[in-house]
Amino acid sequence: MPFLPLSCLLFLLLYTHPAAADTFTSFYQAKKHLSSQLSDTAKTLYCGCGITRQGKKLIPITQECGYQPRKPITRNGKPNSRTTRIEWEHIVPAWEFGHQLQCWQEGGRANCRKVNALFRRMEADPNNLAPAIGEINGDRSNYRFGMLPDTPFRHGNCAVKVNFKQRVIEPPPAARKQIAHAYFYMQQTYGLTISDKQQKLFEAWAQIEY
Repeated sequence: MPFLPLSCLLFLLLYTHPAAADTFTSFYQAKKHLSSQLSDTAKTLYCGCGITRQGKKLIPITQECGYQPRKPITRNGKPNSRTTRIEWEHIVPAWEFGHQLQCWQEGGRANCRKVNALFRRMEADPNNLAPAIGEINGDRSNYRFGMLPDTPFRHGNCAVKVNFKQRVIEPPPAARKQIAHAYFYMQQTYGLTISDKQQKLFEAWAQIEY
């Protein structure tokens, strides 16, 4: 297993998610619990927007972070509902850890949920989940993280970049350390395979003081 910097190892030893003591058997169960326990000071992963509640729904406070929808209207001519709701983002995408399992090769995510307890545990692990604006969660898809110096911002003042042709997302500096820690957590806990290039990138991000 690749060597991890001391700061990363200390993080893995000391970091505990508010729900880390709980074991969830499904992604739905984890999302429901995290939503109910979300702090009033919580921010979205990529844009740093505050979050408010409307009944059971979590809504981003976009006026305080400058987020603007990339696509406010859907192809059907209707308002894009994902721009006004919070979704729980897998920092390490389900595709990334799932396709390393045999169950994914035999039927994708649905099959893994059905037959593989390890996948269900990974998918529901709160240490790999973060609140994000739905549109950005969708734009991120299962793209890898990287640097995009020539790609423009397309979500208002939210400092996230997505290159759909390269299938790469560049998160803002404030999110990079959390992202690196999530990858190292999944690597240490579940044996996630990380490429050498990504390993070096995340090691650099883990050193960020923000």
